Amino acid sequence: MPHHSRLSTFVLDCQVEDLAPHIEFWRQALGKPVKPLPPEDDDGRYALLHTADDEPVLMLQKVDHDSRVHLDIEADDIEAEVVRLEKLGATRVEVKDWWVMQAPSGHRFCVVRPQRTPTGPHLNRWD
Repeated sequence: MPHHSRLSTFVLDCQVEDLAPHIEFWRQALGKPVKPLPPEDDDGRYALLHTADDEPVLMLQKVDHDSRVHLDIEADDIEAEVVRLEKLGATRVEVKDWWVMQAPSGHRFCVVRPQRTPTGPHLNRWD
């Protein structure tokens, strides 16, 4: 059964105690306003910067590991996308409600459920 995926999000992983000053830095650096989070996600661990519908999502995330940037791939069938990526050489690292993966280059990325609708023109179809 075919599935779909696309680049979704650039995530700024921040190993910090207080995310607020880093949100402010990136807001000003990129000229993007902060987008309100749903109440269930507004726990101080995440922030979204407002992007246009045809731009990737920009997220800041408070983490325990070293600060870095990673990307998310959104898929309508997470398991099918993970299997497709494994065939390309990626490996599974950790499962949550999504998969943390590692590319053959050592870069970490996530495969997540769809984050935006409509799906837009950049959606890939995989058979």
